[in-house]
Amino acid sequence: QVQLVESGGGLVQAGGSLRLSCQASGITFSGKSMAWFRQPPGKQREYVAAINTRGGTAYADSVKGRFSISRDNTNSTTYLQMNTLKPEDTAVYYCGAYQPESRQYGYWGQGTQVTVSS
Repeated sequence: QVQLVESGGGLVQAGGSLRLSCQASGITFSGKSMAWFRQPPGKQREYVAAINTRGGTAYADSVKGRFSISRDNTNSTTYLQMNTLKPEDTAVYYCGAYQPESRQYGYWGQGTQVTVSS
C-alpha cells in the first residue's frame, strides 16, 4: 500500500521559513520522480516544484529562488525548504509521486497546511 505522509506545515510570519517533509512507503522511492503541489484557499491545486530520480529539479516561477526541493533516497523522503515566505504562499501543500504508466502524479499525501501571516 502506497503512503505519502507530509509534515512540517504551520503558521509563520511573512519573511520566515519552513521545511516540509514527505515520507514515502510502499513504493520504490529512488525510482520515482517526486513533486510538491499546493492548493490555496478557494483555488485549484497548482504545481510548486519537482525532483527527478537523478536529482534534477524544476520550480514554478512564483517560488523560484525562494523554495528548494530535495530528496533523501536512503530515508524515502522528499523535502521542500521554503524561505522568504509570502502571504500568497498560504495553502495546503501536497506531496506527489509520479506514475510513469499513467504519466501523472498518481500518488498523493493528505497535505499539510502552511499559513503565512502578513
